[in-house]
Amino acid sequence: MVQLYFSLFVHLKLALAVIKVVPEPVNTALSVIICARNERENLQKFLPSIFNQDYPNFEVIVVNDRSWDGTADVLEQLEKEYANLKVVTVSDGSKFIAGKKFAVTMGIKAASHDWLVFTDADCEPVSNNWLKFMQQPADDQMEIVLGYSPYFKKRGLLNALIRFETFFTAVNYLAYALKGMPYMGVGRNMAYKKSLFFRNKGFAAHMHIPSGDDDLFVNANANSRNTEIRLNKDSYVWSEPKTSFITYLRQKKRHFGAGKLYKPKHKFILSTQIIVQFLFYVLLIGLICLPTTRYYAFGIFGLSLLIRSFIYQRLLKRLSYGDLRWWFPILDVLLFVFLVFNGILSIFVKKVNWK
Repeated sequence: MVQLYFSLFVHLKLALAVIKVVPEPVNTALSVIICARNERENLQKFLPSIFNQDYPNFEVIVVNDRSWDGTADVLEQLEKEYANLKVVTVSDGSKFIAGKKFAVTMGIKAASHDWLVFTDADCEPVSNNWLKFMQQPADDQMEIVLGYSPYFKKRGLLNALIRFETFFTAVNYLAYALKGMPYMGVGRNMAYKKSLFFRNKGFAAHMHIPSGDDDLFVNANANSRNTEIRLNKDSYVWSEPKTSFITYLRQKKRHFGAGKLYKPKHKFILSTQIIVQFLFYVLLIGLICLPTTRYYAFGIFGLSLLIRSFIYQRLLKRLSYGDLRWWFPILDVLLFVFLVFNGILSIFVKKVNWK
């Protein structure tokens, strides 16, 4: 029943939400910020799609964070092609603060405009209307906009698991934002005010951990009055997924560490979801082993699966993962096993760097 509560009264709200058409341009100038560490190939491949946006006034700030793969040469060439590209270079030094948060902060300081749109070097907007959706809302009280960033489809089970995990993460944070309880966003596609960043001292409260430049900032500063979400497909930003299990584990370990610093009410909600899912499968296995309760267990499992499949198949199609709809029961179990494994691993592996 608790599991179905999250599905029916939280996630279904996202499935039924009305998608807005392209908003009327406010024409407020904005700054796109991208942090790049050894991203030579991705910058060559994806950065032109940022400059091709159908938006009247924007700059693109790329922070070259201690790269040694030729990123600087690529950016130098791109500066000659695009007048609205600004490059910020972070070099190693005795007083250098390692980590993406420092690079993000340098990019924010270099921004000429108050409205900041964030993405990554390995990301590509789905259309040239992306910035129209991520622009500053007409309501000046809105200080944060949360977008959605799916991963490109590749071959293999790992890619399916990565996309399914990203899907559930997005469903959760977008649905709770709709309910007036925003608790996180993803740095591949989000926006907020520069003034909000400095008014609340940026990342000062969690500068000591490598992750959290996106979700922890939103967790600390977003509320029902200053946050909106974007669901239109033209607002999506596609991203390159990890291609090995080890690199994916490292990525999720960073995210797991940030979650420990969420507000208590958000940690309670997220922990409850995991615990309830764990108990659901444990009790299912236990009751199946007992002859007197076996058929009841199968019946309850079937009913739960039927209801949840109806909701999540609709959401998978809405969030551009329609090809995963028929794999939902299997991926649901595999994702749960992975999350438990990652949680246990996080107890023993303490330090993980950005890159």
